[in-house]
Order: sequence, then C-alpha cells, then structure tokens
Amino acid sequence: MTEQAKVPAIRFAGFTDPWEQRKLGDIAERVTRKNENNESDLPLTISAQHGLIDQRLFFNAQVASRDMSGYYLLRQGEFAYNKSTSADSPWGAIKRLTRYEKGCVSTLYICFALLNANPDYLVTYYETNRWHKAVQMIAAEGARNHGLLNIAPDDFFDTMVSLPESQAEQQTIGAFFSRLDSLITLHQRKYDKLVIFKKSMLEKMFPKDGESVPEIRFAGFTDPWEQRKLGELFDYEQPQPYIVRGTEYDDSFPTPVLTAGQSFVLGYTNEKQGIKMASPEHPVIIFDDFTTSSHFVDFPFKVKSSAMKLLTLRDKNEDIHFAYQVLQNIAYTPVSHERHWISKFATFATLMPECKSEMQAIGHFMSNLDGLITLHQRKLELLQNIKKSLLDKMFV
Repeated sequence: MTEQAKVPAIRFAGFTDPWEQRKLGDIAERVTRKNENNESDLPLTISAQHGLIDQRLFFNAQVASRDMSGYYLLRQGEFAYNKSTSADSPWGAIKRLTRYEKGCVSTLYICFALLNANPDYLVTYYETNRWHKAVQMIAAEGARNHGLLNIAPDDFFDTMVSLPESQAEQQTIGAFFSRLDSLITLHQRKYDKLVIFKKSMLEKMFPKDGESVPEIRFAGFTDPWEQRKLGELFDYEQPQPYIVRGTEYDDSFPTPVLTAGQSFVLGYTNEKQGIKMASPEHPVIIFDDFTTSSHFVDFPFKVKSSAMKLLTLRDKNEDIHFAYQVLQNIAYTPVSHERHWISKFATFATLMPECKSEMQAIGHFMSNLDGLITLHQRKLELLQNIKKSLLDKMFV
C-alpha cells in the first residue's frame, strides 16, 4: 500500500500522518468467559441494523437454551462477531455491547475486548466494508454451512485493521459518527411515531365494524356515515403500456418511476420500458394489487408493474385526499390481505360521511400528516445516505 493510499479522502483538519495497518490481536484480546452460575439471564443476538439486542425482542422468542451457563458472558463495551451471513452482512457482523450491562451470546460468536484503540472508532470501522477482504481471505473455501462462515478465532485475530496512529484522530472520527448515529436514531424514532400515530388515527377516524360513526370526529359533524361501494367512488383501470394521459413526455429527460413493494419507491429513468402515464388535471391514486398498498400521485410518472392499478374519482367534486385515506384504512383490514381481494374491489362496501365538508376535513388533516411523515422519511434517508458516503470516504 502506498503512503498516498494510507490516508482517507476526507479527513479532519490537523491530522496528516498516514494511517497504519495493525492486527486485530494487537489491539484487542479474546473474551471466552462463560456465564457460570447463570450470572446473566439475558440472551443476545447480533442484528446488522440493531447491533447486540435481546433475542426476545428481536425474534419475539428465546432461541437460546434455558440454561445459558455454557454461553459466553459479554460485558458492556465488549465486541462480538457473528459469522452468520445475510444480504445486509455478506461477511457477518461485528457489534459492540452498549444497550445492556451484560448478556449471553452463543459460543459460535468470536468475542473480544479492546486494549488500546478507541471503541467508537472501531464500531464505525466495522460498519464499513474495509474489513471484508481480510475476512474473505481466511474464510474456508466452500465452507458456508447454512450461511455460517468457517473462520477460526486465531485467524480472525490475525486480520488487519486500518486505523489512524493518533488516538485523538480515532476519537474524533468515533465521536463524529456517534453523533451522526444519534441524529439518525432521533429521526427514525420521529418517523416511527408518526407512522404509528397515522395508523391509530385511521382506526379512530373511520367507524369500526358494526358502527356508523367514528370514535374521533371533527366538531360540527354528527350525522351517521353511509355505506358506499368503492366502484361508486372510483373508476378502476388496468394501465396499458405507453398510454399517455395528460402531459406528454420527453423521453430525453429522466422521468419519475414508481416501483411497488411494501412501500412505493420513486426513482428516475430514461428507459422507455414499463407502463407510461402522466397524471391528468386531477391527481390519481395508484393501487398495488399484490400488497394492497396505495400511493397518491399528483405529478407525471411511469409505473413498471402491471399489478399497479390506476384509480380516478368518478365524481370530480369528491375529495381525492379523503378517498386516498379510505384505501389506506382498508389496507389495515383483514379482507384486504385475502388473495384475489382486488377482484372484489368495485363491490367492496365501506362507510363514508355523507357530508362532503367532513370528507374534506378528514382528507386535509390526513394529507398534512402524510406530508409530515414524508418529510421525516426524506430527512432520515438523507442522513443515512450522508453516513453511507462518509463511511466510504473517511476510512482507508
């Protein structure tokens, strides 16, 4: 490795010395203490996203044996390497115990404590892919058994770790990413709370089964809701390839693309493949047959899946924002998860206010809540992308 290659692309001011390569065994020692006398009754597992976490929270069950006296006892601040591979962790995951004072881990894990390196730095280092090559070189050829890498502890501690020689630089990097992680966690919690709040409001602002009025209602509205069929509210259409509605496209520029799944993903493409549409003068709702999810669209777009249906209001005086929330509410009902539910779409009956002003009030409230959820989602995605980029540029 050249001297130039021993420094990261982005670096904090005041640090100029080249980074060094050291064996993990030089900066850490293996931990093999057993959970004798069942000192801890907390079974831990490693999640690529959540780190070392209680098995009972992560799996909603205890995978470990009831008697964990033969398990390793991990103390707060120590590290563990889970050699199990996954899509998110192709070479396993290395995490530090921070959430609990102590806990038990499988003896299949390789555990260690740091001797003379900054722990926050090493936590972040193992979030990069810089260590993958070293592990790849020692993993036995063809030895993956049910996703478990065959790596001997001695070989693991011989892997090289890239780090600044300066403890001050290690601490600065570790502290920076620790603050960034806290900010990401904050936005994740805000987003999660808003999603839960939205679900709760959908349940309370629409009547429950057997009732004709919702639990929560805007002041001034007292009339019972009426039963209507979705076919009376929506025109239901199977999109056809290259049918253009409203605004014409210029394929020389990227156009928005909606991809369905558990949630809709917006991207851009110059490709002429897929089903191409543009929103008419009024917004439309795209409904995914497979996931019963829906997406409110008020801009020109393409969709790539024929399972995505185009819904427009039969009566343009209806409030489309409320109509969208009707579909959102149905998505939480058991019937929406039945196979071939979409075949019943036009005849499916639901309750709606007779008063259009009440529809508009609900639609406006929920639309603003959706906007807030989207805002926090975008902030979260932005922070995650910033972290991903910095992980690539601030490590050797």
